Amino acid sequence: MDRTSLSSRLLASALIAALALFSVGFTAVALDDYLMRDAMPKGAAVAGVDVGGMSRADAVRTVEKRVLAKVLAPVTVSCSGLITTLDPTSLSTVDVDAMLDEAAAPKTASTMVGRVFQRVSGTSVGHDVAVDVKIDTTALTKWVLDEQVRITVPAVDASVTVDGSKLTFIKPVNGSSIDVTASVAKIAEAITAGTGTVTLGVVTTEPRITDAKLGKTILVSRSKRTLTLYNGTTVEKKYRCAVGTAQFPTPLGQFKIELKRYRPTWSNPGSDWAKGMPATIPAGPGNPLGTRAMNLNSPGIRIHGTSKDYSIGTAASHGCIRMHMWDVENLYPRVKVGTRVFIVQ
Repeated sequence: MDRTSLSSRLLASALIAALALFSVGFTAVALDDYLMRDAMPKGAAVAGVDVGGMSRADAVRTVEKRVLAKVLAPVTVSCSGLITTLDPTSLSTVDVDAMLDEAAAPKTASTMVGRVFQRVSGTSVGHDVAVDVKIDTTALTKWVLDEQVRITVPAVDASVTVDGSKLTFIKPVNGSSIDVTASVAKIAEAITAGTGTVTLGVVTTEPRITDAKLGKTILVSRSKRTLTLYNGTTVEKKYRCAVGTAQFPTPLGQFKIELKRYRPTWSNPGSDWAKGMPATIPAGPGNPLGTRAMNLNSPGIRIHGTSKDYSIGTAASHGCIRMHMWDVENLYPRVKVGTRVFIVQ
């Protein structure tokens, strides 16, 4: 046998042995990679909770127990001394599989040999990923709006009413509520961080009507025969007047000026006391309404001027409030349609 033939056979045998060894090694590597396919790489963590080396199933259970239990725990919400509890599970979700996929991404992206090497060598390749909480902001906003209704203290507008024969002024008072947008953001942050408690800030709500916006009020006293004009809570002007007789009393109650009439025409109301009078009397010296008249929202009742100055301070009219001509002309430009009028005893 020649040397060349022997060398060839030896080389072939060596190659076959090498291939066999490689095949065994590759098979071992492939088997190891397959058996450890679900194992989390070293360094993998979710919100600081280490899941490296765990099976996927164990990693899921660990994250649910140590991360989700905290993130989805009931949140205590307090505001202005009122406390309520919010259940985050009703309006938020956490995708555990997606977080674990991200934590194991470096392993998944590696080659088979690289994965085996990482595991055998103990190389830390995993990520620590933050909790990915998806909050249904529409549902959370609805919850906050419901809480706003429960928490809100309405502002009190300035107003005026009558207490017996005197005006009583109700002072304006600020109210309180919550900022819905800011509250939604704050609660969402508390859920994501798993803090368990959140305190909502209170915002002040101002009344629509303040003392400065209260406007004017007329108070007519039947017993005192006076008409007092208030501007807000301050007396602006006081006048003497005449009121209705016992047979035709000026009505008591709250009214408003519904029409202002400059140099009005008087129209006969058809009452017994007006039978002998003409159907109308135009503006002029003989007009029973004088030069100015302000109709109230009570049939036939007006504040008007009169040329019968001697009647001022008495009960002399058929229900209307009479004023000296110069006084009604002074009052007329000070008030507007809609001015409130209280008539008291």
